Order: sequence, then C-alpha cells, then structure tokens
Amino acid sequence: MHFTSLLLTCVVYLIGCTSATSDLLGWKAGWSPAKTDQTDRLAAEGLLKFGFSQILDNNRHCNLGNAAVRREWTTLLPFERKAYSDAVLCLQKKPSRLDPLVAPGAKSRYDDFVAVHVNNTFTIHATASFLTWHRLFTWTFEQALRNECGYKGYQPYWNWGKTAFDPVNSPIFDGSAYSMGGNGVYAKHNCTNALPTNENCIPPAAGGGCVETGPFKSYVVNIAPMAPTLAIPELTGQNFTFLQYYPRCLKRDVSVWVSSRWSKDVDSYSLITQNKNVSRFQDVLQGDGFKNGFFGVHSAGHYTMGGDPGGDFFASPGDPAFWLHHAQVDRTWWIWQNQDFANRQNVIAGPRSLIDPTAGDGTLDDWLEMGILGTGTTIRQTTSTTGGPFCYFYL
Repeated sequence: MHFTSLLLTCVVYLIGCTSATSDLLGWKAGWSPAKTDQTDRLAAEGLLKFGFSQILDNNRHCNLGNAAVRREWTTLLPFERKAYSDAVLCLQKKPSRLDPLVAPGAKSRYDDFVAVHVNNTFTIHATASFLTWHRLFTWTFEQALRNECGYKGYQPYWNWGKTAFDPVNSPIFDGSAYSMGGNGVYAKHNCTNALPTNENCIPPAAGGGCVETGPFKSYVVNIAPMAPTLAIPELTGQNFTFLQYYPRCLKRDVSVWVSSRWSKDVDSYSLITQNKNVSRFQDVLQGDGFKNGFFGVHSAGHYTMGGDPGGDFFASPGDPAFWLHHAQVDRTWWIWQNQDFANRQNVIAGPRSLIDPTAGDGTLDDWLEMGILGTGTTIRQTTSTTGGPFCYFYL
C-alpha cells in the first residue's frame, strides 16, 4: 500500500505539470502548481537521513516499511481527496462527546476538536508547546477520521508554495467535489485587520460570504467566534460568550495578497535554512511577533483562507482546511528537524503561557492535554514523527 502510493506520487512528479496530469488528478483547467523545488529537496535530503538512521537502529518500532505516509493534497487522486472530505463530513455528523453545560456550542464530534483548540488557545500559540501540541492535535484528528469514520488514508497536507500565486483556482479551494470547498461568494466587506496592532490591512478579496461550492457547502459552523477578523456585522461588534452556540455558514475570503507575500516556496526555504535554533525557527514561522507587518507562513496560511472561522485565533479549526494547513506546519518543522535530527529533536523554547508570565518556561516533561479527543502525552513523546504515539513521515 505504501509502496504503491510512493510510486504513484513519484510518477506524478516525473510527468510534471502537463494537461494530462491535470486531467488525471482532477485539477481545474488552467491551474498549475508553482515550483517547490527548494523545500522538496530539503525534505528529500531529510528523508534520506531518516532512512539511514532506521537502518542503523533495528529495534525501532517505526521505520520506513511500516510508517504511515502523509502526502500533498494536489498529488492525491480525486477519489482519495473525496475519501478525506467524506471522512471529515462524517465527523461533522457524529454527536459531540462534550458536556453541553461546558461547551454549549459543540454539537458534533468535529466541534469537539474546535472546542479543545479554543480552550487551549493561550497555551498553544507563541509558547513552547506550539509545535508539539499541534502535532499531537492533528494526529489525533487523523486517528478520529480513521477509527471513527473508516477513513483508510492519512492526513494530507497543503504545500503552501504550490498555491501561493493562485490559491482560489487550486485543487484545495476550487470548489469542485474533490476540493476542500470553494471561496466564499462575494459579500461586501472591509479589510481584514489580521494583526493585533492593526498595522496591516488585508485588502478585501473576491469572497467574504458563504462557501456554496464543494463538499462543505452545507456545513454549519456551530461554535461562536472569539476573535473574528472578517469585518461584517454578523461577526464584529457582537458580545459572544465562551463556546457559545452560534450556528452559521462557513465563510472564506481566499487571499492571493497574503499567499503571494508569505507562502512562497522561498519563504519556507529561508525559514528552514536561516534559523538554526528552535526559538528563532518557531518565532519566524509564527510571524515573529508580527513585527513590521510580517505574517510568517503559519499566519499566512490562516489568512489565505480568511473569512470565518479560518481567520479566528481561537476557532480556526472550524474551517476544514485547517488540518491540511497544520499538517504543512508540522511538515515544515519535520523538514527543519531532519536537517540535523540528533541536535534538533528534543529542543523546545518559550513560555508555557502566552498571557501568564508567572507560568514559567516550558520543559520536555510538560503535559499536552487532548481532553475528550484522545490520549494526551508529554512534549518529550511528540518531538519525533516516528516516536511516542506516532509513526509517520511526509512525502
């Protein structure tokens, strides 16, 4: 199974961006992925190093022969992409397992994931656990798709560089049955003030309204926004309570203005190669405090989606594209780690809390809590994709 997937992906890369490839993979006519040669080369070099390390360690429970393979969305065949979105829709139809008195807005199993992210927001962003918590969170979501909804594949990722110059027409947002849903319909709106300092106004794009195409056109976002950035009366100026029930449609304002500035392959390449310690790497990845209007690839992914709840600091998993985005965040960290894995595995940096200076700095023995979603573990157990509960790599 893994070798078939590997072979198919290699064939796609060898064929290149021809019309035949577009037809085979179900891409929208006229769309071609931008080149991602620089980061792909780094990923391949890292994977080669990983393979050699496995040969030298025969006692490992996880190796290239039994590891799950996470693949890029545009390399998946249409039926593979639909199998993924069907599994996400399945979670959205299953009942929540949370106490309604604790999370009145959580109506589905999918909402449980949004609620847990909302609850942990201030300890999982710009903190020592940002990378590890989201790695475990995304893996836990993958396990729910497989164990609760019968999904046979693994979590795909969104290589931002491929879509940087035309995200709207890409296989992620083109609105086909094999996408992650289209852009929102046009709705007049003001600029999105993405940065806390309001230094940077994201110009309104062609969306802003409800997503009416693709698999998630009927999906209802249940949990109220806590930090909405889409400037429409339905969201701004409201007094929402924590985890309030506030049903509404999924909205997007897919922004090439954002993606073409901070999501290019060169942006990821420079992030990986120019930041040798984990503190600088994760700071630059997250936007480096938004100094001088700099988003970083992490924030850029969220604001490329835009809309509601994709641009919400708290409720962003409410947009199903969140999972592809954070798989790419994890892949980017994985590539960075694999450049010098021996010295980059068990390294973390930063405080335990974004808002509580008395919480102290994070340690490898700090606990990562998943609550109702699944089993938590320590940071130490999540610093390798082939250690702790994990056994996967990226192709």
